[in-house]
Amino acid sequence: MPESPQRIAILGATGSIGGSALEVIAASLGRLQAVGLTAHSRLAELVEQAKHFRPAWIVGTDETASRAFDWAGIPPACVVKQGMDAVIDAVASPDVDVVLAAIVGSAGLHATWAALAAGKTVALANKETLVMAGGLVTALARRTGATIVPVDSEHSAVWQALQAGRRAEVRRIVLTASGGPFLRHSCEQLSNVTVEEALAHPTWTMGRKITVDSATMMNKALEIIEARWLFDLDVDQIGVVIHPQSLIHGLVEFVDGSIVAQMSCPDMRLPIQYALNYPERREQVSTPFDWSRATSLTLEPPDEERFPALRLGREAARVGGTAGAVLNAANEAAVAGFLEGELRFNEIVPACERVLGHHDFDPNPTLDDLIRLDRWAREEVVRWACA
Repeated sequence: MPESPQRIAILGATGSIGGSALEVIAASLGRLQAVGLTAHSRLAELVEQAKHFRPAWIVGTDETASRAFDWAGIPPACVVKQGMDAVIDAVASPDVDVVLAAIVGSAGLHATWAALAAGKTVALANKETLVMAGGLVTALARRTGATIVPVDSEHSAVWQALQAGRRAEVRRIVLTASGGPFLRHSCEQLSNVTVEEALAHPTWTMGRKITVDSATMMNKALEIIEARWLFDLDVDQIGVVIHPQSLIHGLVEFVDGSIVAQMSCPDMRLPIQYALNYPERREQVSTPFDWSRATSLTLEPPDEERFPALRLGREAARVGGTAGAVLNAANEAAVAGFLEGELRFNEIVPACERVLGHHDFDPNPTLDDLIRLDRWAREEVVRWACA
């Protein structure tokens, strides 16, 4: 009997992760099937994806834009829905096996929560879910039997390398960072960075927000928090090294001194493919490594004077509670302010630090508490920028 396809719902189908996931699905020879797709405002692209992949349903999460949009051309069997409530209902459907959570920022939390509550396998590309609510999310997954598999290249690399030993044998994990476009910039140079310069990443092609996060190294700060919850580690067991070539994505050091690394060309299709097919490995879709060319690999410690976001990430991971949600929300608002010309590049992290240091910390928040503080932190950044 032919194996039944894995039925995939892609939340954030028109983003860079969603587009790469659809390439993986197209190359899967029918083993993977896109049964549902969502997009926020790029609805014309969503229509084209629906024509090609013939999902059972699509959702425009911006209700106003979705209701005003002309959905002509959608395949007859495809149901069009509007709003985040429709996404939350759809991910719990028995017709969905795997939910790829790729909505950028805190906006993806509720849909991911619904998928975990329904006991689904969640391929998690939305790191903000664990950054904001790691303790609550992992507890929910344990209660429902849901599975969280990482899609971030660094966490996927660690996940793969961890299979070389038992958890009790792990001394530490190490996340690699490209260093972004400003690795060798002085503090003075960082004060004059333009938006165009910040969006010119040397090795990865990503969305605007995550590209700026890479330039400030806030992405690595958030990944420290994510790794703390994903792998149930102490903060002191999570390290970061600069690796400009972006070929080594993560390392695991075991108690006997062995270090196991996962290495591949910088191509998000590989961790997506691994997550959607786990525990199987399928024929390569991502860019192959060229073994005929000489390649140098360098690893160096980060300079936290120039990139203080790493310190904030460790602090937030160490104390837990509401710290992750506040840091994440403040960063989203600060990055938006930079992209809109309201903040300088070197003001992004100080804005986050100020808001994090002035919030009413709660070690045991509810989900409602986290949502409330998410709103508060964004408003604080705006006030700070206007002061």
